[in-house]
Amino acid sequence: MIKKLSSCIREYKRPTIITLVLIVLEVIIECYIPFLTANLVNDIKADVDLNIILKSGGILVILAMLSLCCGGIAAFTCSKASAGFAKNLRHDLFSKIQGYSFENIDKFSSSSLVTRLTTDVNNVQMSYMMIIRIAIRSPLMLIFAIFMAWRMGGALAGAFVATVPVLGFGLFMIGKKAMPAFRRVFKKYDRLNESIEENVRGMRVVKGFSREEYEKEKFKVAADDICMDFTKADRIVALNGPLMQLCLYFTMIFVLIVGSKLTIESKGVDLDVGQISAMLTYGMQILISLMMLSMIYVMTTMSSESVKRICEVLDEKSLLTNPENPVMKVKDGSIDFESVSLKYSAKAKKFALSDINLHIKSGMTVGIIGGTGSSKSSLVQLIPRLYDTTEGSVKVAGVDVKDYDIKTLRDSVAMVLQKNQLFAGTIKDNLRWGNEQATDEEIIKACKLAQAHEFVTSFEEGYDKFIEQGGTNVSGGQKQRLCIARALLKKPKILILDDSTSAVDTKTDALIRNGFKSYIPDTTKIIIAQRVSSVQDADMIIVMDNGHITDIGTHSELVNTSAIYKEVYEQQTQGGDDNE
Repeated sequence: MIKKLSSCIREYKRPTIITLVLIVLEVIIECYIPFLTANLVNDIKADVDLNIILKSGGILVILAMLSLCCGGIAAFTCSKASAGFAKNLRHDLFSKIQGYSFENIDKFSSSSLVTRLTTDVNNVQMSYMMIIRIAIRSPLMLIFAIFMAWRMGGALAGAFVATVPVLGFGLFMIGKKAMPAFRRVFKKYDRLNESIEENVRGMRVVKGFSREEYEKEKFKVAADDICMDFTKADRIVALNGPLMQLCLYFTMIFVLIVGSKLTIESKGVDLDVGQISAMLTYGMQILISLMMLSMIYVMTTMSSESVKRICEVLDEKSLLTNPENPVMKVKDGSIDFESVSLKYSAKAKKFALSDINLHIKSGMTVGIIGGTGSSKSSLVQLIPRLYDTTEGSVKVAGVDVKDYDIKTLRDSVAMVLQKNQLFAGTIKDNLRWGNEQATDEEIIKACKLAQAHEFVTSFEEGYDKFIEQGGTNVSGGQKQRLCIARALLKKPKILILDDSTSAVDTKTDALIRNGFKSYIPDTTKIIIAQRVSSVQDADMIIVMDNGHITDIGTHSELVNTSAIYKEVYEQQTQGGDDNE
């Protein structure tokens, strides 16, 4: 895991190394200052020449300034290195997720992926910052301070040697007790983020059913659960302070009592005032170093769980990979399903699709009808390799989709979903997802074909109107028509409409379909619909039920041969659905 994360340092190796060098220099200077201070105190007591005192004082000032400069620059380079490391780590995580198949994404929840990209990365960033600064400074300070204390006070430094294991053991036990609570928090963070995401996405439903209080209570329970774990851990970690103070005051009292006695009895020969002063300073450095090490231990142990969660994402292998020598061109829009079966995951017990055999010629218009849960969407998602087949093969232009370059294949297929996504930006920005180089004239033409031009021009800003995140400032029907226009700009070999006109009236639906005939006559058009009127003019209509194709034919054929199609048709025509 360390090797994997260290690869994210990349261009920030230099500030990392500079930080380490500066920290070593800072520690050496800080440990040398008490030694000079002790000699200066003894010189003053011995009533030496003023020039010697001024010289010693000048050296102390210079060393203090150097220590300050080293610490200040190290803080800057450390921040740069840790922030850059976190930036690269987020980039690598996000890039990895972009290459996932739907099955990979299903393995994690979207809320969990968000937590890993935010909270977990922040924890690792904090640990990295502490490791390259405090985790180097504290052990060095501990070693140098003990060495200097022994040199200055001899046997008197034994007080520190006795205190160190006591404090070290106490801090270790505190960290050990606190860690289980920290580890539990991360999974709870996932659930909390999931609750937030679900609530924000479904805000209109929440308000429509006046469930605000229920959602508040649900959020409160999740937040209180996290708070309880953090409070429990923080209470344990808070014992660091009292434990350190106990050891600090014990060593200070011991040094003062024993040191004063030795000074008086030896009349300053074995130990003098300067040495006692230095011993107290080194004692403080030793204990502070131990406390810093305890903080590092707590932080790194807590972030170790974050590291595991991040590495799970980085180690996850996408189930969709390019072949060694991919086909880089899609010749036409013909589609063949040959004995295709699909499971959403290897662990799934039931097939979502079973024994699908289907042949569609390039340029055909194909309708797909079926009840909810009949796997209509699953069928078409195999074409651009959003999922891969479990059994059998899907071919486009006579080539297995697994043999294509994924980008090439997906550039040749445009999908418009019932709940398609618009992104924050202008209408033009969103439409140019279909074709980055599209001219204003091409955008307007596509919108006219998608029956979107009229409502777009009704906005004061026209095509420069800003779309809020998720398209919340346009209606469902408007959003669907903009998404259709976006797909048309792509000029794909295959166009898939997955119930994407459900929010428009039948007249507009018919106008959109007529536009397809003139604008993309050679494109294979697959229309998934609940309304028979949306597919009855198709060259081929596929009837699906429970993951199987039950019937295939034209509208006139299926009315006479398919019980499912006939039932749907009669229910809709008798109910007047076609005449709305």
